[in-house]
Amino acid sequence: MKKLTKRLLITSLAFLCVQAQASDIKAEIAKDYQQHLAPLWDHFHRNPELSLMEFKTAKRLAKEIRAVGFDVTENVGGTGIVAIMKNGSGPTVMMRADMDGLPVTEQSGLKNASKVVMKDWDGEEVGVMHACGHDVHITSLVGTARYMASIKDQWSGTLMLIGQPAEERGPGASAMMDDNLWQRFPKPDYAFAFHVSSGDVAGKVTVDEGSPYAGADTVDIIVHGVGSHGAYPHQGKDPIMIGSQIVTNLQTIVSRELAPRDAGVITVGAFHSGTKHNIISDKAHLQLTVRSLNSRVRDQLLTAIERVAIGTAKTAGMPDDKLPEVIVSEFAFPPTQNDKALAQRVKQTLVNKMGADALTPPNNSGMGAEDFGFFTTAPYIPSVYFSVGGTPKADFDRAKAGGPQVASHHSPLFKISPEPAVKSGVEATVHILLDIMKK
Repeated sequence: MKKLTKRLLITSLAFLCVQAQASDIKAEIAKDYQQHLAPLWDHFHRNPELSLMEFKTAKRLAKEIRAVGFDVTENVGGTGIVAIMKNGSGPTVMMRADMDGLPVTEQSGLKNASKVVMKDWDGEEVGVMHACGHDVHITSLVGTARYMASIKDQWSGTLMLIGQPAEERGPGASAMMDDNLWQRFPKPDYAFAFHVSSGDVAGKVTVDEGSPYAGADTVDIIVHGVGSHGAYPHQGKDPIMIGSQIVTNLQTIVSRELAPRDAGVITVGAFHSGTKHNIISDKAHLQLTVRSLNSRVRDQLLTAIERVAIGTAKTAGMPDDKLPEVIVSEFAFPPTQNDKALAQRVKQTLVNKMGADALTPPNNSGMGAEDFGFFTTAPYIPSVYFSVGGTPKADFDRAKAGGPQVASHHSPLFKISPEPAVKSGVEATVHILLDIMKK
């Protein structure tokens, strides 16, 4: 009985020590937010830059992280930065934040709303805003750098912080990999990232044990026909009719070929054909986005798309030399696949350090894509991509009562509450890093 009482006492003291340490971390991060991170977020929010043009953002991010002792390399894969802090033996752990804004004119009503106007990739002047919360990501990366640099006696290993360009347009992570990222810098043993979510309560953390983001393929289908006069359709082969049937038939792939517990999306986003009311064209062009959560389903969808397109055209009587061309873009986003064991470890760490009420279960209802998988898929790196809520609970309550709906990402009305989002982002990241890199 005495031994049991002693063990319980030791366990209780250990738990209290853990809670005291977590409380200290929370307090220090809150203090740093007021003194440094709040004005930094304000600066990033007011001054967004488009993908591949994040020159000033990258310079400021590099300056902030270099100031606390990291060895920072700029212009990796364009405007990307890689910051390294070696602190003895141990694992190499990567934390990534994306930093680009969107070509959206801000209408959030915030006092610090972006008024930035830039020339886009086609030379057109567009309004620019952080309509996806990347200002939260890079501010939190700085907060993580500052805190980890201040407690080097508590961890061991190599910490790698990545400021990634062009997540919104897609080539950011792959461009950094093409710039020999893992040849120039240590390949991480573990990799992490997070995204602020307007769909979750501010400050709440979500860790998905599966795929938080889908893979995405871009597919073009060129449908050939035989042109004729619109008044004499029997003298031609109408590619609009064939294309329309292809669009309809494609939807049966997900509904009738995928297993009910598999997830996939085939969306025809554009259909172009013809020039005039009374001319049957000789060509139609379909543009598709295809989403999946693993390579098996991806292969099944892409194979079925080609079969359906060609089969539909054959049914319409098209000869073999005029069958549709199905073109799958070489540039595809791999799924963001969390390592299940690592995700479970992260969840337990956050429960222990931040409390069970700090976490909220995943609520993935869509098939949005991310380019984080370029860092972690080939070669495979155990990774976890989590999310941090950014919308105050009161906003959700008002929406339920018939008030304004919470604006989605990429909307000109998008806004989040930076303080709870940044503080929770830094706090969660620090706890994860200390668990992985503990001495």
